[in-house]
Amino acid sequence: MPYAEGTTVSPESSQQEIAKVVRKYGASGYVHGWQDDKAMVEFIADARRVRFVITLPSDWREFILTPKKVRRTQVQAESAMEAEVRRIWRALALVIKAKLEVVESGITTLETEFMANIVLPDGRTVAEHTLPAIRESYDKGRVSGQLLAIGGRTE
Repeated sequence: MPYAEGTTVSPESSQQEIAKVVRKYGASGYVHGWQDDKAMVEFIADARRVRFVITLPSDWREFILTPKKVRRTQVQAESAMEAEVRRIWRALALVIKAKLEVVESGITTLETEFMANIVLPDGRTVAEHTLPAIRESYDKGRVSGQLLAIGGRTE
């Protein structure tokens, strides 16, 4: 069962919670927004911009069938889609809060915990830079030159 399945907490409440949590842990800035089916949360912590982009369902027709393949009405499908949006926002709130807590507790560092989501000077995240090179490495069965340029080594 996915985390927060069945939650009644609104997306707006989860967004407010994220803003409160990042401020509690010392963030100096916070913003969230959306465009089409993408939503973004970004905050500044330890002079690092951290960005999460999530894809939200936007078409109720994706929810016309239940997991057991029972057909829903349009109203039921719309309700299921709204429930999934609520669940995704709750999961994002949980992961941000958990990561900030382990950093605050000294278990790990901000850079290590949020590495994929750190925004580099060109506006792209570390993940956006490295994921294509990781895919290429697995496809070719060897370490990509792009990964080596990032700091990897071959032995």
